[in-house]
Amino acid sequence: MDHNYAKSERKNIEKYQDKGYKSNYNVKDDSLLDVATKKKYKPEEVTVVKEYRYEGMSNPSDMSILYIIETADNNKGTALIGYGPSGDINAAEFFKAIPKENYKS
Repeated sequence: MDHNYAKSERKNIEKYQDKGYKSNYNVKDDSLLDVATKKKYKPEEVTVVKEYRYEGMSNPSDMSILYIIETADNNKGTALIGYGPSGDINAAEFFKAIPKENYKS
């Protein structure tokens, strides 16, 4: 992985952690999962405040998206999802299922 690629992802995650976006989320079984609490959220319970797209410098097919997220119960955090040929299909489907009005960026 290109070091600048990882560095900019980490920099944005740290920036939002400093603003209170402390939770870390993954997609599992058609739900957004808070890694620490194991709480699950449906697409309509998730608001995407901002998203950042990254493309690998050495391999453009290495793509990821950093989602800055707020949930219906006022939790805040981030989800870094891989896209492209090696990406997570379930995660892509989950983020497509979030209502358009829940995208703020």
